[in-house]
Amino acid sequence: MSPRVPFLDLLAGQEELKEDLGAAFARVSSSGRYLLGPELDSFEREFASYCGSAHCVGVGSGLAALELTLRAAGIGPGDEVIVPAYTWVATWLAVTATGATPVGVDVLEPTYNIDPELAAAAVTPRTAAIVPVHLRGEPADMAAIGALAAAHDLFVLEDAAQAHGARHGGRRVGSLGDAGAFSFYPAKNLGSLGDGGAVTTDDGELAARLRLLRNYGMEDRYRIETAGVNSRLAELQAAILRAKLPRLDAWNRARAELAGIYREALGSDPALSIPEPPAWAEPVWHLFAIGHPERDRCVEALAAEGIEALVHYPLLPHLSGAYRDLAWGEGSFPVAERLSARTLSLPLYPQLAAADCEAVAAAVLATLESPP
Repeated sequence: MSPRVPFLDLLAGQEELKEDLGAAFARVSSSGRYLLGPELDSFEREFASYCGSAHCVGVGSGLAALELTLRAAGIGPGDEVIVPAYTWVATWLAVTATGATPVGVDVLEPTYNIDPELAAAAVTPRTAAIVPVHLRGEPADMAAIGALAAAHDLFVLEDAAQAHGARHGGRRVGSLGDAGAFSFYPAKNLGSLGDGGAVTTDDGELAARLRLLRNYGMEDRYRIETAGVNSRLAELQAAILRAKLPRLDAWNRARAELAGIYREALGSDPALSIPEPPAWAEPVWHLFAIGHPERDRCVEALAAEGIEALVHYPLLPHLSGAYRDLAWGEGSFPVAERLSARTLSLPLYPQLAAADCEAVAAAVLATLESPP
């Protein structure tokens, strides 16, 4: 049985663009070009312009965007890369894939984003890069991170997988570091109909290396210049994204309005922690996450009311099997671990009705009043 208020309704978004998506599919299917063609070229220009960057390189996934950018920047064995403790594991996996070592740093409780002071304390002579994550669509403190990077000559790669269109001090994410990595997984604010990703940058040489790496390292047919991979954003996905990009700002505004309903309804209860973005941040509310003293009971109670809430990242990267060989264990990142234990994400997508949003908030408040 489907929930009365689903966490996400992808079909609602597709229905809005039914004609445009059909035209995009027809255009690609009849073109005879399905990889590295005119749709990708056009999307790369349009998305670069949207982000305020000189270049965009489409790749096969958000993880590929992170990994290939680090490789293109020369990051590899012997290097350390600073990453936040609270993030999806892809941020860490991209570092590991280059042969470099991820160095976890705890996060700030109000934002869940990387703590710049702790990041500064984590810098060693081996540190080569830092990957701030704009978690849930809220920009990290790029002013502080930029100053840290300048002081230590660090490469800055923004993990903007959840933050399409977000702004920091009026500038869009993806244009604030040396490069920005995006995911177009279907559930993202700008999502394709499958996997996809892209990198934005002002560095023309970095973009050229990325174009080599995504296509086997091939300069032209059968002339291999470097050891690359097969990670290309397909023509069909590029065409789908081109159809959606003009709607992105309106969809983000709709998300912000719904987030405002949640914040107003839930902000008066001191038992809950709710997002409070800094004044310089313009988030795009990929997720609306709250801290609840009895998170798991709340999720179960909402489900009983037909409301689908999710728990994102209950097992942080440093506690996963992938990083068992590193020195971190439980208690290494106390803020991130505390947040992970009490955080849940509420339904939020552009087509969600305001009345449903209000009903979700009321149901959350009811869980605080009911006995365990």
